[in-house]
Amino acid sequence: MYLKSLTLRGFKSFASATTLRLEPGITCVVGPNGSGKSNIVDALSWVMGEQGVKSLRGGKMEDVVFAGTTSRPPLAPCPSSTPRSPSAG
Repeated sequence: MYLKSLTLRGFKSFASATTLRLEPGITCVVGPNGSGKSNIVDALSWVMGEQGVKSLRGGKMEDVVFAGTTSRPPLAPCPSSTPRSPSAG
C-alpha cells in the first residue's frame, strides 16, 4: 500500500490544516527539535487505528487533540483521512 498524503488538523500541535504529500522516494521527515516530526508518526498511527494513548505519547486521550493556546481555542476531535493507492505506481 502506498500512502499518498496525510492531512492533519487538530491533532496534537497541528491546529491549522497541514497536508503532507508523500511522493515516491521520501524516506524521512527532517526538522528542528519541537517541529512536530514525532507528531506526524503519531498521526499515522492514529489514522491506521491506534487507540492506545501511551502509544500516541499521551497521558490521556485529550492530549492528542489540539488543546488550544492563549490565542487559539481548543479544537474538537480531529477528523482523519488517508488517500492511498494499492501500489507505489
